[in-house]
Amino acid sequence: MPRMSKVELYAAIRRDHRGGMAGRALERKYNVTWRTVRKALNSAWPEPRKQLPPRPKGIDPYREVIDGILQTDLDAPRKQRHTISRIFHRLIEEHGADVSYPMVRRYVAERKPQILAESGKAPVEAFIPQTHQPGMEAEVDFGDVSVRLDGELVTCYLFSFRLSYSGKAVHRVFASCGQEAFFEGHVHALRTLGGVPRDKVRYDNLKAAVAQVLGLSRARVESDRWIAFKSHFGIESFYCRPGIEGAHEKGGVEGQIGYFRRNHFVPVPEASSLAELNEMVEQWDLDDGRRRIGARPRTIDESFALERPLLLALPEEPFETGRVFTPRVDRYSQIAVRTNRYSVPVRLIGKRVRVVLHASHLVVYDQNVEVARHERLIAKGSCRLELDHYLEALIRKPGAFPGATALEQARSAGRFTPVHDAWWDQAVKAHGERDGTRALIEVLLLGRHLPHEHLVAGLATALRAGALTADAVALEARKAAQSEDEPFVSVSLAELAGQTSANVTFLHEWRLAHLPPDTRPLPSVTPYDQLLRHRRDSGGDQREGEAQ
Repeated sequence: MPRMSKVELYAAIRRDHRGGMAGRALERKYNVTWRTVRKALNSAWPEPRKQLPPRPKGIDPYREVIDGILQTDLDAPRKQRHTISRIFHRLIEEHGADVSYPMVRRYVAERKPQILAESGKAPVEAFIPQTHQPGMEAEVDFGDVSVRLDGELVTCYLFSFRLSYSGKAVHRVFASCGQEAFFEGHVHALRTLGGVPRDKVRYDNLKAAVAQVLGLSRARVESDRWIAFKSHFGIESFYCRPGIEGAHEKGGVEGQIGYFRRNHFVPVPEASSLAELNEMVEQWDLDDGRRRIGARPRTIDESFALERPLLLALPEEPFETGRVFTPRVDRYSQIAVRTNRYSVPVRLIGKRVRVVLHASHLVVYDQNVEVARHERLIAKGSCRLELDHYLEALIRKPGAFPGATALEQARSAGRFTPVHDAWWDQAVKAHGERDGTRALIEVLLLGRHLPHEHLVAGLATALRAGALTADAVALEARKAAQSEDEPFVSVSLAELAGQTSANVTFLHEWRLAHLPPDTRPLPSVTPYDQLLRHRRDSGGDQREGEAQ
């Protein structure tokens, strides 16, 4: 028969006994002794098992000694209290104890909190349930997440702004958790929610907001830009206790980040950029609004519908969330921002420029004129170079072009296409290494005035025609720009390499071949026929008069 628990065995014995089965029959049926049958008939619950006395341990004779040391430490100076190692050595030196270090460590870890609680110096930590009013409070925090951006696994930071009453949360993924990301996360969240909490927003003591924690109080020295940001939006900040002890003071957003990470970042999401990833995050936020938190009677969106009208209105004027730097351009035409380097036009070498650093990109200005814009790098110690910034220098030094770092990055980004390489190879064969490379650089300079796709189409057409000059590429690119039906010519490299002899079509010939249809009516000579008929009639009458 299947093995039963003791409670099930007792229930079966009692059931069969009520059915008239005798004791010996019960013993044979269930293969138990008469004592078990008697116990089952006396009580439906089995008696508890006897607790065996604890086995003696080697630390037992020295428990009182260790307790005395720990109690003495309560009044000792903080930096002169016993460590576990010191207690272990005293037991051996002063008492000849035969104990191991792990035994002492386990006992001290168990007994020390008890002695502190018994002395009243370590009160038991208790958590008090809280009730939040609609539109009054919110919580903010960052959490790290791993994502696969453009095929590479990187660590990013998830910003979360959560309303305490409804649980409505807005998330945003950034490359860093610096002050610019902190501000941009707030702006995005407040615009999404449509207002600002009336009472306070709870924060950690993060560096983006807090410059210094003053003692054990709630007082903080805040950064100037954070003070201006709070004043602009009307935010009242509340800072939790430092360390892990203060995490429960904003437990809502702590749990929200964990829930969001487990449910939406498992498995690791893949995206080509942070912008694409944040579009996914916005959709996840919309989906989460339809769920219920715990046993609440309403969904998050239903509770938020009651809370939204109570939020404070947002100011109309914007706030500059980016951080401003003024680096000097080095001789490599680069600027250092945080731990990374970015290129600027070579004409700015030696000058100071103004950089506005945002969470996902940075903009470089020279006397209030934008001269460069880069996507922000995630990895430290990296550089991002734009090939266009070096063209003026490369046209004077064409030998540096093949090994330029900016050229390799342009190839990786897809801006320097195989069509460029094919045209360059043919130009070098026709004009030589130096002049062929200069011709290519002149073509790249055309990209400042012509769209990229039209320039590539011009390169492809010029290569098919064997026209290996920048003027011919410019002509064909303008043709592609004027042709709305076929703005881009798609052709294989094998086809381009095989067709090297053809005639170049000049622009005026192309225009004559593409004249619009003439809708004017054909000319008529009828009016001239009437004039001739009138003249003929007038001449005949005059001759008749002379004859009379």
